[in-house]
Amino acid sequence: MSGDPFPAGSPPETKTRKKQRLHIWLWRLRALLLVTLCATFGVLLLILPWTPKWTDNPLLLTSPELRRVVSSGFIRGLSSGLGVLDLWVGFWEAIHYHESPR
Repeated sequence: MSGDPFPAGSPPETKTRKKQRLHIWLWRLRALLLVTLCATFGVLLLILPWTPKWTDNPLLLTSPELRRVVSSGFIRGLSSGLGVLDLWVGFWEAIHYHESPR
């Protein structure tokens, strides 16, 4: 056994092949980050409007009118709906991810 990483008869990897592998891994990383981000924001938007943190935060304590609007059921439901949509987009992206052979 020699210290040569390539067996006899196989050419070393070319630059274009290395670029293709890097490109594939960057697409995989992009997909992973997108799915993670969509899932995180989706869960936050789904649950957070129905907790006391939604209305009892320092940003809303100075404005009672804005606090009343944000605490309405319509805005809470709208936010939760966006959370469900965000979760759906993340899972759809994860399920339909594919790598095209080049």
